[in-house]
Amino acid sequence: MSFLDDFLVRAALAGLGLALAAAPLGCFVVWRRMSYFGDATAHASILGVALALGFDVSVFAGVLTTALIMATTVSTLAGRGYAMDTLLGVLAHSALALGLVAVSFLDGVRIDLMAYLFGDILAVSRTDLLLIWGGGLSVLGLLCWRWSALLTTTLNPDLAYAAGLNPKREQLVLTLTLAVVVAVAIKVVGVLLIAAMLIVPAATARNFANTPERMAIAAALTGSFAVVSGLHVSFVTDSPTGPTIVSIAACLFVVASVVGAGLRKAR
Repeated sequence: MSFLDDFLVRAALAGLGLALAAAPLGCFVVWRRMSYFGDATAHASILGVALALGFDVSVFAGVLTTALIMATTVSTLAGRGYAMDTLLGVLAHSALALGLVAVSFLDGVRIDLMAYLFGDILAVSRTDLLLIWGGGLSVLGLLCWRWSALLTTTLNPDLAYAAGLNPKREQLVLTLTLAVVVAVAIKVVGVLLIAAMLIVPAATARNFANTPERMAIAAALTGSFAVVSGLHVSFVTDSPTGPTIVSIAACLFVVASVVGAGLRKAR
Protein backbone atom coordinates (compact mmCIF):
# COMPACT_ATOMS: atom_id res chain seq x y z
CA MET A 1 0.00 0.00 0.00
CA SER A 2 1.40 3.37 -1.04
CA PHE A 3 1.99 6.11 1.52
CA LEU A 4 -0.26 8.46 -0.48
CA ASP A 5 -3.14 5.97 -0.59
CA ASP A 6 -4.28 7.16 2.85
CA PHE A 7 -6.70 10.06 2.36
CA LEU A 8 -5.67 11.62 5.69
CA VAL A 9 -2.04 11.69 4.59
CA ARG A 10 -3.00 13.38 1.32
CA ALA A 11 -5.17 15.86 3.24
CA ALA A 12 -2.35 16.69 5.65
CA LEU A 13 0.15 17.16 2.83
CA ALA A 14 -2.30 19.38 0.94
CA GLY A 15 -2.94 21.53 4.01
CA LEU A 16 0.76 21.85 4.79
CA GLY A 17 1.50 22.81 1.18
CA LEU A 18 -1.08 25.58 1.41
CA ALA A 19 0.06 26.78 4.85
CA LEU A 20 3.71 27.04 3.81
CA ALA A 21 2.79 29.11 0.74
CA ALA A 22 0.07 31.25 2.27
CA ALA A 23 1.93 32.21 5.47
CA PRO A 24 4.71 34.43 4.07
CA LEU A 25 2.34 35.91 1.51
CA GLY A 26 -0.12 36.55 4.32
CA CYS A 27 2.53 38.62 6.10
CA PHE A 28 2.63 41.02 3.17
CA VAL A 29 -1.18 41.05 3.06
CA VAL A 30 -1.19 42.10 6.75
CA TRP A 31 1.62 44.63 6.38
CA ARG A 32 0.00 46.26 3.34
CA ARG A 33 -3.51 46.01 4.78
CA MET A 34 -4.67 44.03 1.75
CA SER A 35 -6.97 41.60 3.54
CA TYR A 36 -10.03 42.61 1.54
CA PHE A 37 -7.94 42.34 -1.63
CA GLY A 38 -7.37 38.65 -0.90
CA ASP A 39 -11.05 38.21 -0.13
CA ALA A 40 -12.07 39.79 -3.45
CA THR A 41 -9.71 37.56 -5.41
CA ALA A 42 -11.02 34.49 -3.59
CA HIS A 43 -14.66 35.36 -4.24
CA ALA A 44 -13.94 35.74 -7.95
CA SER A 45 -12.76 32.14 -8.07
CA ILE A 46 -16.35 30.84 -7.96
CA LEU A 47 -16.84 32.47 -11.36
CA GLY A 48 -13.70 30.63 -12.47
CA VAL A 49 -15.18 27.33 -11.30
CA ALA A 50 -18.36 27.95 -13.29
CA LEU A 51 -16.46 28.92 -16.44
CA ALA A 52 -14.12 25.93 -16.14
CA LEU A 53 -17.04 23.51 -15.84
CA GLY A 54 -18.96 25.25 -18.62
CA PHE A 55 -16.04 25.04 -21.05
CA ASP A 56 -14.90 21.61 -19.79
CA VAL A 57 -11.41 22.70 -18.75
CA SER A 58 -9.42 22.22 -15.56
CA VAL A 59 -11.01 23.89 -12.51
CA PHE A 60 -7.52 24.89 -11.36
CA ALA A 61 -6.90 26.65 -14.68
CA GLY A 62 -10.29 28.38 -14.57
CA VAL A 63 -9.83 29.58 -11.00
CA LEU A 64 -6.26 30.74 -11.62
CA THR A 65 -7.26 32.68 -14.75
CA THR A 66 -10.20 34.38 -13.05
CA ALA A 67 -8.16 35.20 -9.95
CA LEU A 68 -5.44 36.73 -12.13
CA ILE A 69 -7.98 38.82 -14.03
CA MET A 70 -9.60 40.02 -10.80
CA ALA A 71 -6.28 40.86 -9.16
CA THR A 72 -5.00 42.67 -12.26
CA THR A 73 -8.28 44.62 -12.59
CA VAL A 74 -8.09 45.79 -8.99
CA SER A 75 -4.44 46.82 -9.37
CA THR A 76 -5.23 48.71 -12.57
CA LEU A 77 -8.29 50.57 -11.24
CA ALA A 78 -6.76 51.41 -7.85
CA GLY A 79 -6.00 55.10 -7.52
CA ARG A 80 -8.21 56.14 -10.43
CA GLY A 81 -10.92 57.89 -8.50
CA TYR A 82 -12.29 54.83 -6.69
CA ALA A 83 -11.91 54.26 -2.96
CA MET A 84 -10.17 50.90 -2.56
CA ASP A 85 -12.71 49.43 -0.14
CA THR A 86 -15.57 50.43 -2.45
CA LEU A 87 -13.84 49.03 -5.52
CA LEU A 88 -13.04 45.72 -3.81
CA GLY A 89 -16.55 45.42 -2.42
CA VAL A 90 -18.15 45.94 -5.82
CA LEU A 91 -15.82 43.54 -7.65
CA ALA A 92 -15.79 40.84 -4.97
CA HIS A 93 -19.51 40.51 -4.50
CA SER A 94 -20.30 41.01 -8.19
CA ALA A 95 -17.91 38.20 -9.16
CA LEU A 96 -19.29 35.90 -6.47
CA ALA A 97 -22.88 36.60 -7.53
CA LEU A 98 -22.06 36.11 -11.22
CA GLY A 99 -20.33 32.84 -10.40
CA LEU A 100 -23.30 31.50 -8.45
CA VAL A 101 -25.69 32.50 -11.24
CA ALA A 102 -23.43 30.91 -13.86
CA VAL A 103 -23.29 27.67 -11.87
CA SER A 104 -27.11 27.50 -11.87
CA PHE A 105 -27.13 27.51 -15.69
CA LEU A 106 -24.79 24.54 -16.06
CA ASP A 107 -26.91 21.81 -17.63
CA GLY A 108 -25.87 18.21 -17.12
CA VAL A 109 -23.11 19.14 -14.68
CA ARG A 110 -23.37 18.05 -11.07
CA ILE A 111 -21.50 20.40 -8.79
CA ASP A 112 -21.05 20.27 -5.03
CA LEU A 113 -21.10 23.99 -4.34
CA MET A 114 -20.35 23.51 -0.64
CA ALA A 115 -17.07 21.82 -1.53
CA TYR A 116 -15.96 24.92 -3.43
CA LEU A 117 -17.24 27.35 -0.80
CA PHE A 118 -15.74 25.58 2.24
CA GLY A 119 -13.22 23.18 0.72
CA ASP A 120 -13.05 19.39 0.47
CA ILE A 121 -9.59 18.61 1.73
CA LEU A 122 -10.40 14.96 2.47
CA ALA A 123 -11.07 14.40 -1.25
CA VAL A 124 -7.65 15.66 -2.37
CA SER A 125 -6.17 13.43 -5.08
CA ARG A 126 -2.56 12.85 -6.09
CA THR A 127 -3.05 15.27 -8.99
CA ASP A 128 -4.42 17.89 -6.58
CA LEU A 129 -1.36 17.37 -4.38
CA LEU A 130 0.91 17.96 -7.36
CA LEU A 131 -0.90 21.20 -8.21
CA ILE A 132 -0.95 22.42 -4.60
CA TRP A 133 2.72 21.76 -3.95
CA GLY A 134 3.75 22.95 -7.42
CA GLY A 135 1.86 26.20 -6.93
CA GLY A 136 3.00 26.54 -3.34
CA LEU A 137 6.68 26.06 -4.14
CA SER A 138 6.37 28.52 -7.04
CA VAL A 139 4.94 31.12 -4.66
CA LEU A 140 7.68 30.48 -2.09
CA GLY A 141 10.38 30.69 -4.76
CA LEU A 142 9.02 33.97 -6.12
CA LEU A 143 8.71 35.48 -2.64
CA CYS A 144 12.24 34.43 -1.69
CA TRP A 145 13.59 35.90 -4.93
CA ARG A 146 11.77 39.23 -4.47
CA TRP A 147 11.78 39.30 -0.64
CA SER A 148 14.09 42.28 -0.20
CA ALA A 149 12.40 44.32 -2.92
CA LEU A 150 8.90 43.49 -1.66
CA LEU A 151 9.87 44.37 1.91
CA THR A 152 11.43 47.69 0.90
CA THR A 153 8.44 48.77 -1.18
CA THR A 154 6.09 47.71 1.62
CA LEU A 155 7.91 49.65 4.34
CA ASN A 156 8.83 52.78 2.38
CA PRO A 157 7.86 53.34 -1.30
CA ASP A 158 10.02 56.50 -1.45
CA LEU A 159 13.07 54.54 -0.31
CA ALA A 160 12.22 51.89 -2.89
CA TYR A 161 12.23 54.50 -5.65
CA ALA A 162 15.57 55.82 -4.41
CA ALA A 163 16.95 52.26 -4.53
CA GLY A 164 15.82 51.87 -8.14
CA LEU A 165 12.85 49.65 -7.34
CA ASN A 166 9.42 49.93 -8.92
CA PRO A 167 6.65 49.63 -6.29
CA LYS A 168 4.03 48.95 -8.98
CA ARG A 169 6.05 46.00 -10.26
CA GLU A 170 6.38 44.58 -6.77
CA GLN A 171 2.64 45.06 -6.29
CA LEU A 172 2.12 43.01 -9.45
CA VAL A 173 4.34 40.25 -8.03
CA LEU A 174 2.15 40.10 -4.93
CA THR A 175 -0.94 40.12 -7.13
CA LEU A 176 0.28 37.14 -9.15
CA THR A 177 1.30 35.12 -6.09
CA LEU A 178 -2.04 35.86 -4.44
CA ALA A 179 -3.89 34.53 -7.49
CA VAL A 180 -1.82 31.31 -7.41
CA VAL A 181 -2.49 30.78 -3.69
CA VAL A 182 -6.23 31.28 -4.25
CA ALA A 183 -6.16 28.69 -7.04
CA VAL A 184 -4.37 26.05 -4.95
CA ALA A 185 -6.37 26.79 -1.78
CA ILE A 186 -9.86 26.31 -3.18
CA LYS A 187 -9.66 22.52 -2.73
CA VAL A 188 -8.31 22.80 0.81
CA VAL A 189 -10.39 25.46 2.57
CA GLY A 190 -12.73 26.76 -0.13
CA VAL A 191 -13.52 30.21 -1.45
CA LEU A 192 -14.98 31.67 1.74
CA LEU A 193 -12.05 30.69 3.98
CA ILE A 194 -9.02 31.33 1.77
CA ALA A 195 -8.53 34.85 3.12
CA ALA A 196 -8.53 33.47 6.67
CA MET A 197 -5.61 31.14 5.90
CA LEU A 198 -3.71 34.13 4.52
CA ILE A 199 -4.42 36.55 7.35
CA VAL A 200 -4.95 34.66 10.62
CA PRO A 201 -1.56 32.84 10.89
CA ALA A 202 0.28 36.04 9.92
CA ALA A 203 -1.70 38.08 12.45
CA THR A 204 -0.96 35.45 15.10
CA ALA A 205 2.77 35.49 14.38
CA ARG A 206 2.84 39.29 14.58
CA ASN A 207 2.35 39.09 18.36
CA PHE A 208 5.78 37.53 18.90
CA ALA A 209 8.04 38.09 15.88
CA ASN A 210 10.41 41.05 15.98
CA THR A 211 11.67 40.79 12.40
CA PRO A 212 9.85 40.25 9.09
CA GLU A 213 11.65 36.98 8.46
CA ARG A 214 10.78 35.58 11.89
CA MET A 215 7.17 36.62 11.38
CA ALA A 216 7.02 34.73 8.08
CA ILE A 217 8.51 31.59 9.67
CA ALA A 218 6.23 31.83 12.72
CA ALA A 219 3.21 32.29 10.44
CA ALA A 220 4.17 29.17 8.48
CA LEU A 221 4.49 27.16 11.69
CA THR A 222 1.17 28.51 12.98
CA GLY A 223 -0.62 27.65 9.75
CA SER A 224 0.91 24.17 9.67
CA PHE A 225 -0.09 23.51 13.28
CA ALA A 226 -3.64 24.68 12.53
CA VAL A 227 -3.84 22.28 9.57
CA VAL A 228 -2.63 19.21 11.48
CA SER A 229 -4.69 20.02 14.59
CA GLY A 230 -7.76 20.87 12.52
CA LEU A 231 -7.56 17.56 10.69
CA HIS A 232 -7.30 15.67 13.98
CA VAL A 233 -10.22 17.53 15.60
CA SER A 234 -12.32 17.14 12.46
CA PHE A 235 -11.63 13.39 12.34
CA VAL A 236 -12.50 12.93 16.02
CA THR A 237 -15.61 15.14 16.11
CA ASP A 238 -16.80 14.59 12.51
CA SER A 239 -16.88 18.36 11.92
CA PRO A 240 -16.28 20.02 8.51
CA THR A 241 -12.53 20.00 7.96
CA GLY A 242 -11.88 23.35 6.28
CA PRO A 243 -13.84 25.41 8.81
CA THR A 244 -12.29 23.40 11.67
CA ILE A 245 -8.78 24.24 10.45
CA VAL A 246 -9.64 27.94 10.31
CA SER A 247 -11.30 27.74 13.74
CA ILE A 248 -8.11 26.29 15.23
CA ALA A 249 -6.11 29.10 13.59
CA ALA A 250 -8.54 31.64 15.09
CA CYS A 251 -8.12 30.10 18.56
CA LEU A 252 -4.34 30.36 18.19
CA PHE A 253 -4.74 34.03 17.28
CA VAL A 254 -6.80 34.71 20.41
CA VAL A 255 -4.29 32.92 22.65
CA ALA A 256 -1.34 34.67 20.99
CA SER A 257 -3.03 38.07 21.35
CA VAL A 258 -3.69 37.55 25.07
CA VAL A 259 -0.21 36.21 25.79
CA GLY A 260 1.42 38.88 23.63
CA ALA A 261 -0.50 41.64 25.40
CA GLY A 262 0.56 40.20 28.76
CA LEU A 263 4.22 40.11 27.74
CA ARG A 264 4.12 43.68 26.46
CA LYS A 265 2.49 44.84 29.69
CA ALA A 266 5.11 43.02 31.77
CA ARG A 267 7.87 44.93 30.02
